[in-house]
Amino acid sequence: MKVAPLCNTVNVSPRRTDPRARVTLVEIAARLLAEEGPKALSTRRVAAEAGTSTMAVYTHFGGMDELVRTMVHEGFARLHRVLSRVRETDDPVADVITLGRAYRHNALTNPDLYSVMLGGSSLGGFALTDADRQHGRYTLAILVATVERAIRDGRFRPAPPELVGTQLWSALHGLVTLELGGYLIEPYEPEVCFEPQMRDLMIGAGDELERAAASVERSARRAAREVSAGVTRRGAAVG
Repeated sequence: MKVAPLCNTVNVSPRRTDPRARVTLVEIAARLLAEEGPKALSTRRVAAEAGTSTMAVYTHFGGMDELVRTMVHEGFARLHRVLSRVRETDDPVADVITLGRAYRHNALTNPDLYSVMLGGSSLGGFALTDADRQHGRYTLAILVATVERAIRDGRFRPAPPELVGTQLWSALHGLVTLELGGYLIEPYEPEVCFEPQMRDLMIGAGDELERAAASVERSARRAAREVSAGVTRRGAAVG
């Protein structure tokens, strides 16, 4: 009598992986890197913090270099999702300011990933390549398009929109980095500094004082109405 091979008679279901496992590993690694530096970043330490085996790190990323690269990409992906939810209104300057609020909201919500993706953390041997650093520039496209509208409407002076967007980004990044580092204290805590900085940046781009102030206020009202969501949603009615 012939006996069929065991492999043909037993159905083995593939092992299901936790869909959150990859994200959890990225967030844990980002926290370790931001809080303790690159010496804390090892497959054993990340796995222990996640309550899993070192094999999980290799399964999802292949190694630590790819895990660090994934942190950078995930950080920019989250930023892009937040910026993409900012709606377009008939006030492009208010829209630029609201994008600034969304940028700050994302940084405060994801401080560890923010630190890693923009090189604020010491990466040690996990140095980012030029391609890694330039990867996130796609997130600027929304801001650049909004700046272009402000220029076209005569609110900003004529200038290359990408240059103006980069200048605004660098200025806001400086404020957010100081806030995350705990350097903005009374009487000039973050909330006190943010509103006038947004107004002055708009003036620096060519807007008039009164119109810039009105746009800051309009953006603030939008943010207050939708504070539970953190940012406004693209396509919603003009407020």
